[in-house]
Amino acid sequence: MEEPYGKKGHYSFIMRILDRYILFKFLTTFLFVLGVLVSIILIITFSERNENFIKNEVPTLEILKYFLTYAPYIANLITPIIVFIATVFVTSKLASHTEIIAILGGGVSYPRMLRPFLIGSVVIAIISFAFTGWIIPEANKFRVEFEQDYFSDQEFNFSERDVHFKVSPTTYAYISSYDSRRDIAYRFTLEEVEGTEVLWKFSSRQLKWDTIQSAWQTEDWSLRRFNDFGEDYTFGSNRDTVLNLNMYPQDFGNLNSFEQTLTINELNKYIEDLKMKGADNILIYRIEKYVRYMSPFSAIILTFIGVILSSRKTRGGVGFQIALGFLIAFVYIILFIAAKSNAETGSNSPILAVWIPNIIFSIIGVLLYRLVPK
Repeated sequence: MEEPYGKKGHYSFIMRILDRYILFKFLTTFLFVLGVLVSIILIITFSERNENFIKNEVPTLEILKYFLTYAPYIANLITPIIVFIATVFVTSKLASHTEIIAILGGGVSYPRMLRPFLIGSVVIAIISFAFTGWIIPEANKFRVEFEQDYFSDQEFNFSERDVHFKVSPTTYAYISSYDSRRDIAYRFTLEEVEGTEVLWKFSSRQLKWDTIQSAWQTEDWSLRRFNDFGEDYTFGSNRDTVLNLNMYPQDFGNLNSFEQTLTINELNKYIEDLKMKGADNILIYRIEKYVRYMSPFSAIILTFIGVILSSRKTRGGVGFQIALGFLIAFVYIILFIAAKSNAETGSNSPILAVWIPNIIFSIIGVLLYRLVPK
């Protein structure tokens, strides 16, 4: 089959120029729109929270650090939607200038024309995944703590009573109550159970966290070891550590938005730890993990749909197509929020519930692709 331009090398050269041209317009538009929207959000956020900054006498450097950590969080949150808007804007501009007609009329196939858009979306998706998985969680460690310190209506204190949990596959712990302001656990017991047999039981009137030694100090403790001949009983007033205890003050801290502060590695480790402890809040962290893997793919899917919807020249012009892009982006957001809420109820498989928006929009994209004139 003859090449459209007579020589294979010349055709490849033209296509490289075309790829760079579309990719450059796509990425620069994405960065421009992202920068504008993030700046607007930061300005609005500052105006809303400025009164809190003044009331709490927050140092200027702390405020700057907060917004430096808040900006990437917001940017990554709106990235899939900005990708879609940028795709619609660039493609509709190309269509309005009849550039797409010229490209397709020159012998370039529709899938080949899609390539630079998809390459750009993959680049954005990879960068977004790196930010979501590692960079933003590290920044969120400061952001979340800052918001809890200055924007929370009241000081947090652990309020649960009679808490039971596992600290190892065969070791169970119990606390009557916990004072998170002083990091003290009251009426603590720890016992090792093998099958139905209790091997030993440790009890203490209270445990207090020693920040210098990073260990628990006890008061009025006793240890009972059970054997075939009865039991061995020892007691004392204090000791530096409590056996091999897998329990830390952060386990009783404010866990609001805590999942956002964990990198993917830390998230996986924390989920395994919660499984071992038999915790009932593990679903929150599993959903957070699934969302982080799902979000980058949404950028690719929305780019694919955006090109297809905007590659035809319409009477409504660029403005109509951009408005349509915003409408579809809004529908995607609503669908994502509904899917995440459904996943948190635990009524369906959480991974399937989280992926529902991408699955639905992938089907829509395939149907639109089959209908679009090529």
